[in-house]
Amino acid sequence: AQAKDNFVCCLCLMMVFNDGYLTVSIDPLPHVVIGDTVTLKCNFQTDGNLREIVWFRVTEGGNAKQKIFTYDAMYNTSYSHLEDNKKREDLVYRSTVRLPEVQMEDDGLYECHVGIYDRRSRDKVILASGSIILTVIVPPKSISVVAADSPAPFSRYEAQNFSLVCIVTGAKPAPVVYFKRDGELIDVVPPGQSPSSKGEQNKKPGKSRGRSRAGLLSSQIHVSRDLDDTKLQKSPSPPEKQGKPARLGQDGPEPGREQAPQPGPEQTTEVIPETVVSWEFPRWVQSSDPLYYFQHRQQAVGDGTMEVRAMLTWSLNPQLDNEALFSCEVNHPALSMPMQAEVTLAAPRGPKLSMTPDRATVGDTVRITVQGFHEVFPEPMFTWTRVGGRLLDGSETHDGRELVLDRVPAELNGSMFRCTAENPLGSTDTHTRLIVFGESRSLTLTSMLLLLSFTFELT
Repeated sequence: AQAKDNFVCCLCLMMVFNDGYLTVSIDPLPHVVIGDTVTLKCNFQTDGNLREIVWFRVTEGGNAKQKIFTYDAMYNTSYSHLEDNKKREDLVYRSTVRLPEVQMEDDGLYECHVGIYDRRSRDKVILASGSIILTVIVPPKSISVVAADSPAPFSRYEAQNFSLVCIVTGAKPAPVVYFKRDGELIDVVPPGQSPSSKGEQNKKPGKSRGRSRAGLLSSQIHVSRDLDDTKLQKSPSPPEKQGKPARLGQDGPEPGREQAPQPGPEQTTEVIPETVVSWEFPRWVQSSDPLYYFQHRQQAVGDGTMEVRAMLTWSLNPQLDNEALFSCEVNHPALSMPMQAEVTLAAPRGPKLSMTPDRATVGDTVRITVQGFHEVFPEPMFTWTRVGGRLLDGSETHDGRELVLDRVPAELNGSMFRCTAENPLGSTDTHTRLIVFGESRSLTLTSMLLLLSFTFELT
């Protein structure tokens, strides 16, 4: 449509008067990238005498015209030979206007007006004009990929949908956005197409080798990772009866010893060493390749550019999608090569915890903070709990990257605190033990009572 508009605007306009003529045209222009220098070229042909050339920039939707260049032949002697009527011939002229470092406000309609003298009267001027639309395009300023509804918890027993959102800003016109996985273009379900029709296409012969290989990897990975389950320790029965291999020092008795009777649930205590890191994987396996759904939305911004949001949604398979590289790429006429942003999906693994102060005493404010984890995508959720009891403020859990224990009492000495980091791809736990130095509160109270009694006896 833009090319058609330029073609219409650049049509020659011919004025025929008596036995003479005047033809005006403007050379067509491709899209101009912001910051470039543009030269507008107006060509006109006539067998008459030139009077003037005027360039206008049309503004306010065609209601106003701004004069940007004027040439008046009356005060220019270089064209005096045109006044010789005895040697009249066709003459071709060109007028150029240079626009350096065009900006967004230079976008719009430009007109070239040419005037010649009427042969019968020097007091009369005949005019003709041509016009062209200057289209200034702007490459995208920024591109980013975020996870929708993040942070989000990890689902252990059922599949859940996951969405990546690609945000492109500052472009004019709107760019073309598409997604790739591990460098290969993703075959998406376009908006409005039913999942059933897409599923029938996937069942046809000629299915991509990448998806077939992905399905094979999914089954292999599930078998190996499911053996690394560290959280199914809720039943007091021996691991052998549950069909799970015994783990030395945790799940079963030591070699050469008989198994001791299992205590009742009310007597069960959680024995945890100084540092424990566990990683949990889902209990389900996706039976078919996922369908990728694509949504695209764009809106104009106040500066005349466009913001585009493209969303890719599919049923997440943590065992297959973990460590998968997803990229969002953008094509735009102002770019010589695609612009891209990429993320690698990753489950959190063992957050590193730091505690300040290093040597806590009774009454200190202790802060336990998660270090790192800025490279994990999507952003994890962090949940704090105290093993075998409530937190210092009486709550069962605390959310955030930092746990603050205000004025710790001596009773917290030896307490184990658990930090759970989870995102839709997996969950991991890290424990740390709090050591508090100093006298207990009960001992301090006893000392105060003895001091008061001694003071009373003296008086």
